[in-house]
Amino acid sequence: MKLLILCIPIWVFATPLLSALVDVTPQPPSVDPVLPTEKGPIFQISSDKDAPPPGVAGLKVVHHQDLNKKILISLIVASILLAGILLFSSCFWIYRLKTLKKSAEQGDQKAVAVKGLSWGPIMAKFPSLKAVGKKGLVALIEYQSLVAATNNFNEKNVIGEGRLGCVYKAQFSDDVQAAVKRTHGGEQDAEKEFENEVDLLSKFQHQNIISLLGYCIHGDAQFLVYEMMQNGSLEFQLHGPPRGSALSWHLRMKIALDVARGLEYLHERCNPPVIHRDLKSSNVLLDSNFNAKLSDFGLAIAGWNISKSNVKLSGTLGYVAPEYLLDGKLTDKSDVYAFGIILLELLLGRRPVEKLEGAQCQSIVTWAMPQLTDRSKLPNIVDPVIRSGMDLKHLYQVAAVAVLCVQPEPSYRPLITDVLHSFIPLVPIDLGGSLRVLDSAVSISA
Repeated sequence: MKLLILCIPIWVFATPLLSALVDVTPQPPSVDPVLPTEKGPIFQISSDKDAPPPGVAGLKVVHHQDLNKKILISLIVASILLAGILLFSSCFWIYRLKTLKKSAEQGDQKAVAVKGLSWGPIMAKFPSLKAVGKKGLVALIEYQSLVAATNNFNEKNVIGEGRLGCVYKAQFSDDVQAAVKRTHGGEQDAEKEFENEVDLLSKFQHQNIISLLGYCIHGDAQFLVYEMMQNGSLEFQLHGPPRGSALSWHLRMKIALDVARGLEYLHERCNPPVIHRDLKSSNVLLDSNFNAKLSDFGLAIAGWNISKSNVKLSGTLGYVAPEYLLDGKLTDKSDVYAFGIILLELLLGRRPVEKLEGAQCQSIVTWAMPQLTDRSKLPNIVDPVIRSGMDLKHLYQVAAVAVLCVQPEPSYRPLITDVLHSFIPLVPIDLGGSLRVLDSAVSISA
């Protein structure tokens, strides 16, 4: 269209010239009908007085010849200009199309590079892994590589158990380890959770979200390969053999801050937002420096205000929010409730549900709520491991946050963003917060 518009002025300019070309043939001068026709020059007449001056006819002939030359030159120039404009326009559009195509390719390459930035160095550390395909940014790993790395899934390499299977320690080289979760398919729910976790984790890029390195499907078995978390789960550290001995007050606050950061990423930065739906201490994993990362996204759902009409009720007893358990209403505040339970575990060192005599059970909320709001009783119910190292002022603040998070009414619970900002001043700078410790720098061994 633009090319046609450029050509119109040229044709408009050339039209009068073309019209003039039709009339360039010289016409004989008109003859007076009363005069006799003579064979002589057409400009001669019978009267010498009225005769035109000599040389006039010659001037007229020369005038017509000059006009023809000028018209011809104008046509040639116009044609050259038109050809030049057409050639320039064609070259311009070809260059423009090539530039746009090149820009689009560079944009795609840059997007892929950004997405896969953190995966290249990780996968480069696995020389024995042979990726035979890809799903998103996650490598499809050969089954034989997993068998060799786990010593044929030896029971001695089991480092954890989940709802659908076991987690094994995998040694891929002398200095590279990973965790392999094996689940047995056959059930529709198990396959759906597997696909959901691979899909979500291939998109997440956050320091407090577990990294998925690869996956494998072999027969009815499905495998997920994660980065290795050397200190296991928070549940193991609190309720296993260590009994919380490795977790000081500041480390517990750091873990709470890390979990809040992970949830804030899911709720506020993902589009659409993601609800974890199964947040619990066993799904909070700790690396060698006790950095906490959220794991197990098989039940995670993208979107808000999900009702029980389109979502199957799932979760773990003790962590499930009342509105979700009773009415099936699932929101981001459901994750905030589960965070409050984890916070109570960190403070009190108790499990979410304690068994009493017989078949009776008591939730940590029912047991702790009356004492959490009483400052005279609160220090006495705190985990004995951290009593000597805690700041009472900070304890009251954390207890207040926990009480808000486990409110029965969802609207009374804070947003995870508000929780996050309330924890930053309680964590030392060395551990990722803004608290300045006067006596000495806090280390992970404190």
